Amino acid sequence: MAETARLRHGPVVPRVESALRTMLAEGRWRPGERLPNEVALAAELGVGRSSVREAVRLLAHDGLVEVRHGSGTYAAEPLAPAADGDMRRLLRRARLREVYEVRRALEVEAARLAAGRLRPEDIGRLRDRLALREERTGGDPGAFVDADLAFHRAVVELSGNAVLLGLFTSVLPVLRAALVEMVICETALPDVSCAHAELLDGLARGDADAAIAATVSHLEAVMELFDSEKEVAAP
Repeated sequence: MAETARLRHGPVVPRVESALRTMLAEGRWRPGERLPNEVALAAELGVGRSSVREAVRLLAHDGLVEVRHGSGTYAAEPLAPAADGDMRRLLRRARLREVYEVRRALEVEAARLAAGRLRPEDIGRLRDRLALREERTGGDPGAFVDADLAFHRAVVELSGNAVLLGLFTSVLPVLRAALVEMVICETALPDVSCAHAELLDGLARGDADAAIAATVSHLEAVMELFDSEKEVAAP
């Protein structure tokens, strides 16, 4: 019920949408399987039916669920490997790229500020977070993403900028859902472990330029994956 408690804070609909996206990405409902009705989902998530209804509408718009009036809401069937399937993959990657553009804007500034404000005791905390991320690499997608985001959130927190932290925290539900989906669906994800280690090293040395370079390297390595798909699909 911890997830339910989190859904009661902040904008409700984006959090409901994020929770449902994660459930779908992790296979809670098989393609073609009917989701619980609004009443059941609202009770499980601790929110109102209208919030569930709006979140489902957004998921249907993205093609993740199919709303059949008079019957219910169903997890979308995978499309055949043809033009429609290619378009869905492109749309998913376009959305992920937008998420990464937001990450880059927030985390580059966080790295710059944190490099000049970290205390010696903060480095040990970051090392522990990074070690947990490495430990969960290749395991459960949700657990890995949680460890990855815990490391990055710690960097943003150590920037000492409360507004920056608030902005980052506000996008975490959408970011988590997108990353879990990416880890599950993308087969060619680059290994960015070295960039994470370089970020920590730059922060430990108080080298803002190195911390920024490592942050950009990490994020743009993944963004290039999305761009390469567009080039392949272009006529």
